[in-house]
Amino acid sequence: MSGNGNAAATTEENSPKMRVIRVGTRKSQLARIQTDSVVATLKALYPGLQFEIIAMSTTGDKILDTALSKIGEKSLFTKELEHALEKNEVDLVVHSLKDLPTVLPPGFTIGAICKRENPHDAVVFHPKFVGKTLETLPEKSVVGTSSLRRAAQLQRKFRHLEFRSIRGNLNTRLRKLDEQQEFSAIILATAGLQRMGWHNRVGQILHPEECMYAVGQEGGCSVPVAVHTAMKDGQLYLTGGVWSLDGSDSIQETMQATIHVPAQHEDGPEDDPQLVGITARNIPRGPQLAAQNLGISLANLLLSKGAKNILDVARQLNDAH
Repeated sequence: MSGNGNAAATTEENSPKMRVIRVGTRKSQLARIQTDSVVATLKALYPGLQFEIIAMSTTGDKILDTALSKIGEKSLFTKELEHALEKNEVDLVVHSLKDLPTVLPPGFTIGAICKRENPHDAVVFHPKFVGKTLETLPEKSVVGTSSLRRAAQLQRKFRHLEFRSIRGNLNTRLRKLDEQQEFSAIILATAGLQRMGWHNRVGQILHPEECMYAVGQEGGCSVPVAVHTAMKDGQLYLTGGVWSLDGSDSIQETMQATIHVPAQHEDGPEDDPQLVGITARNIPRGPQLAAQNLGISLANLLLSKGAKNILDVARQLNDAH
């Protein structure tokens, strides 16, 4: 599970079933809350099995003085867990879907994707700015975020603000916000705040016009890519966008597809490898494939409009700094 609301479990293919299932996770409080939720679901489905949670620190957890996009290493929050899985020290691991690399290591697969929670981003304000919005923050106020996706969009929308990188788990970031005077506000995932029970810290939820949310799997920390989806009258509308690092250049497009979902249908994806792990009740394979094809078509449209050039320049600038 993740800040953007998705959860994914990866498991080594053809692993034998065991009475004690060892579940790998990161040590952060949010990761443990999310993993506990997954394990509780598994226990309900498989009451004859026992589950042992094994928590460990990852590279992304250890390097806290550098922006994620600057570290220059892939699998920042998954590598140690992948190694444990490879060495048979754990049987499966629970990740934030956005932390997974675009291509999984050989022999690994996504075993399940949990239902997404609120995908929107939230603003948490310094105590002296409670009641404000990003629009009404004073000129040159500093807003912290670890995401290039958020920073690129928000810099374009709120030019009177300055956006800086802030690292650490949710507890650490909130402590930096409250106890230091550097940040007027920070941007976090609404889902993460809700899972931690910190609903009262949400000062503003960002609408898609202000900041579109993360794709389930975003392709890396240096890729300012975002989406927004909506269902209306049997039509699935998908808006996607890419931005330059400072938000000055962007491409956004919207496409739609007809999605027919029978009222009573509980077929899963069966053995379709393209839809592994997705068991959306009441949604048969046809609509799932239609949605997948819509995403591919939109990506191709964005590329044809010059998205690759924007992303290439963003990567080069990020690497240069």
